[in-house]
Amino acid sequence: MTGTAEKLAELRKLLEIAEEPSGEKGIQKRLAKGIPSARERVHMLLDPGTFVEMGALMRQPGKPDAYYGDGVVTGRGYIDGRPVVVISHDPSVYGGSVSETFGRRVRAAMDFAYNNACPVVCINDSGGARIQDGVASLAWYANMCRPLDDLSGFVPTVAVMFGKCAAGSVYGPINMDVLVATEDSYMFVTGPEVIKAVTGSSVTAEELGGARALEKNGTVHHVAKDEAGAFAWVREYLSYLPTSCVEPAPVVNPGLEPEITATDRELDTFMPDADKVGYDMHEILLRIFDDGHFHEVGAKTSENLITGFARVDGRPVGVLANQPLVLGGALDAACSDKAAHFIRLCDAYNVPLIYVVDTPGVLPGVDEERNHVIKRGGRMFRALIEATVPIVTIVTRKAYGGGFAVMGCKQLGADVALAWPTARLAVMGAESMIPIVGKRTLEATPEEQRESVRQNMIDFYNATVATPWTAAERGYIDAVIEPSTTRLEIRKALKLLRDKGAVRKQNPRKHNLFPM
Repeated sequence: MTGTAEKLAELRKLLEIAEEPSGEKGIQKRLAKGIPSARERVHMLLDPGTFVEMGALMRQPGKPDAYYGDGVVTGRGYIDGRPVVVISHDPSVYGGSVSETFGRRVRAAMDFAYNNACPVVCINDSGGARIQDGVASLAWYANMCRPLDDLSGFVPTVAVMFGKCAAGSVYGPINMDVLVATEDSYMFVTGPEVIKAVTGSSVTAEELGGARALEKNGTVHHVAKDEAGAFAWVREYLSYLPTSCVEPAPVVNPGLEPEITATDRELDTFMPDADKVGYDMHEILLRIFDDGHFHEVGAKTSENLITGFARVDGRPVGVLANQPLVLGGALDAACSDKAAHFIRLCDAYNVPLIYVVDTPGVLPGVDEERNHVIKRGGRMFRALIEATVPIVTIVTRKAYGGGFAVMGCKQLGADVALAWPTARLAVMGAESMIPIVGKRTLEATPEEQRESVRQNMIDFYNATVATPWTAAERGYIDAVIEPSTTRLEIRKALKLLRDKGAVRKQNPRKHNLFPM
């Protein structure tokens, strides 16, 4: 008869095997690549000593030599003292490929996250479906992906991409809220070998789906230098979000700097007098939010629009701001997708939105029209209309044409709209207006006087039409404020809107239709 001591010894032995299921061979393979184990990655992400594994002894039935864990580590722990569910692929076991047992572990972790309202972080490093498992692998891809619909917008979900993320393994990460990667990772549906075999074309993994290429096209929201950097970004990102949509986001250091500071006063002399002189919008953002800190999301994607998180009076806010240094801050098709995603992300988790506006409008051109700027711009438009969170808009300089509308105007949903005295609000800028409205006048003017007349028309337009005073007089903005008061005005506005509800008129529809 086996006693308790023997059973405990057996348990410890099995857990030791499960800790490194592929044994010394797997360890050496991992060390050769210079990567941590799946469990080490989990410990790097979570608060020390908080990880509790789920299903460590699961393995394929009917196979005495099957690896424990079956290529994935799942469990729960804490980040900054708040609960989170973690899924970590183990590339040392069957290349981290998906089988039925793998799928069951992941599905159980996702169900736990849903039932207990916990954020999910999935660390991806997988070669895709396990070919030996045939259709079972494909079926469990579907079973793993289905819960993502229930989790989406209910709890924050983060995908972290290390190494490779290939074939069916791409569909889970792309359906999570944000995707973070390291510089040497890559992601694609069909790899270079398959493409070579089917089409005869040769392409490298980096060219096909390298992290930097995916960051540029908006698939990846942040690329870190290494795994530690990726985890640091994820931890900071989650600090701005609640654990679920029914919980408030964490409040950090409220009540600091209740009066105008020297940094605030720098904004009174910040704006260039000449309209064509650019500036870095980040310099304004660092001055109007708590602690001069800004956590950017999608920094290398469509850099003409800045999106990210900051805090106002200790409470998280989502920020959308035009970047005058890139395309003059004009809106294009790509940045419209970026904006729509970010607006819906913030609205899902009840994070207020702050628009900081300096845009000449929508970028003109044949390429943009062919790039579906109308349809993609429509998504940004609709995302703003549907948002129910508090929205505050600050116009610092230009708000022309469609840019005025989709960058948080009151008529599309902003609760409070403010402008600096340097703001210009109009259908278009004077430089673009004169060739249209003043064409006949200029043609009738002697050639040697045309430039002078043209400049007079520009000055008149800027002084009488494209001014914040006209917008304020007609109620299209709520106030014109001194730039130095911006930080405190945002704080007062959000305090006023803190109890804003998300009540909408009852509508019997099943769902709306986005311009897809």
